[in-house]
Amino acid sequence: MPRTCKKGFVSRQTWISARIREFLGPIILVLCSAGFLLASRNTTLTTPGIMREFAAAPDEVRQAVIGVSRDQIIHGTLVFDKEPTLTGAESVESTPLFDPWQGPGEVYYKIHRDVIAPRHFVDSGDQGTIAVRYVVIPVNAERTRVKIDAVYVESAHRVMHASDGSVEKNEMQEIKERIETAQEAALEAADAKRRQQSAELVRQTYVRQREDETARLGNAQSAQQQLEQQVKDLRHALERRIKAPGADLKAAPFQSAANLKTLAAYTEVILLIVSPHWLGIETPEGQRGWIYEEHLEPIP
Repeated sequence: MPRTCKKGFVSRQTWISARIREFLGPIILVLCSAGFLLASRNTTLTTPGIMREFAAAPDEVRQAVIGVSRDQIIHGTLVFDKEPTLTGAESVESTPLFDPWQGPGEVYYKIHRDVIAPRHFVDSGDQGTIAVRYVVIPVNAERTRVKIDAVYVESAHRVMHASDGSVEKNEMQEIKERIETAQEAALEAADAKRRQQSAELVRQTYVRQREDETARLGNAQSAQQQLEQQVKDLRHALERRIKAPGADLKAAPFQSAANLKTLAAYTEVILLIVSPHWLGIETPEGQRGWIYEEHLEPIP
């Protein structure tokens, strides 16, 4: 009897376990299937990322973002401690690792395949792909926002890991430095252009001054020549010569006046005083007197 009871007890326990397995088995299978499907469908991940606004034109920011997206580096993460820079990334037009961007702006991507457990991605492991998304959002003509997101997805299990912010922060820093470098270069170029324009203005001013001085000198020389010609013309107008055969130089404008000197024919004299019939003259020796006008003639 005890043996029979023992057998009966064991049979009942076995029966209960079988019933439990029959009841829970489908539930466990459904949960496992759901988990598998969830894991297999978890190919996209929404990340908070970071956003920053720059005091720069959209085109200026766009060029900086394009440059960083093509620099072949995933900034802010690494694989081995002895290799602090993770190179080998590539710029791509799109990636399924992010949901399609629905907001304003232009989107750029950079990915790095076959990365083993990169640093600064939450619970990262195995081998997979890092993806970085950049969104350039114009605010106005002088201000632009940039949003950056980074994720890591394992190749085998398709499990995605969000960045702890290090990648986004360092990628944004690279963009900031490129913008500042471009702005400094633009300021230097503008300053160089201003200096060049200033130097050109000084040169033009100097040239104009030289031209003005040359013109003034030319005018002065012309005026001097004109004055000399006028003096020459005036002197020629006042010069006379003694007609042949000669004439007496009188002390006063009278025929009866004393003779000072007899002047030979063709002696050149200068008129000093003009009066009716008599002319006051000066000889080449500086002697002055009077000559009757009939004894003088113009110098040819």
